[in-house]
Amino acid sequence: MIRASDSKIDSKFVPTPPRDLPTLLGRPPDGWRARMFDVIFGNDTPAGRRFDIVLVVLILLSILVVILDSVPSIYSEYSGVTSVLEWGFTILFTIEYIARLVCIQRPVRYARSFYGIIDLVSVLPTYLSLLLPGSQVFLDVRILRLLRVFRIFKLTLYIEEYTRLGEALVASRRKIMVFLSVVLMLILILGTVMYVIEGPDNGFTSIPMSMYWATVTITTVGYGDMVPHTPVGKAIASFMVLLGWGILAVPTGIVSAEMTSQKMSRHAPRGTPRQCGACGSGDHDPRAHFCKDCGAPLAPATE
Repeated sequence: MIRASDSKIDSKFVPTPPRDLPTLLGRPPDGWRARMFDVIFGNDTPAGRRFDIVLVVLILLSILVVILDSVPSIYSEYSGVTSVLEWGFTILFTIEYIARLVCIQRPVRYARSFYGIIDLVSVLPTYLSLLLPGSQVFLDVRILRLLRVFRIFKLTLYIEEYTRLGEALVASRRKIMVFLSVVLMLILILGTVMYVIEGPDNGFTSIPMSMYWATVTITTVGYGDMVPHTPVGKAIASFMVLLGWGILAVPTGIVSAEMTSQKMSRHAPRGTPRQCGACGSGDHDPRAHFCKDCGAPLAPATE
């Protein structure tokens, strides 16, 4: 469900200011559709908040039913009950989806948005289960709709930080891609070396299998299903584990530096740095009224 703090409703899912929501979706000027729009897409009224809370409870309950239905002992005894409950949830979510399309003037824009696609996908598996038994497992996609909980409690701070993190990842995507390409080359090279050193007798039956082992090792996961047996192989494995610890810090540093840079640019004072006419000291904050060194009054800042 889309609220004022959601991403922009278009194919690129670009964040948008809250005030653009009625314009993007097309809020009806008046009548029952306008009132329905305020309840479904608004969270500043008691009715809108109650609608959000009820919807989140239904989503949680529907996911709980899917989880319980996957337990063999519960399914064998209560399969009829869980089936009825799931169809009830599906009908309610279908009515909700149709209501969203009805109460806006641009239903296609909503249907093509991220949340619109999630709303549609959340009801399709039950209907597909009539033709493809077992597809109801994909109902867990509804958990993505629980992102609305941020809007119910108006955790705008977390929404803002989520947006900032997304902006930092997008801004540093080229550096991250270069980093991942270097890691991929290391995995290819070291995996090939381990294939030559260990060989099929020790479980390294092919280069792809050796690359799988190298990926697990360099990320310090270490499943243990494949292990080197030769002294040289163990030495390389030890080197890769130590290398993995160092590699983990690289993407963190890239994203952190980008987030710091964006934060500084957002909070940077406007105007041109000024120079004190009395002592010649420069680089004063454009908002300062006195010199930071001698205390003399500064000339007004120029934009």
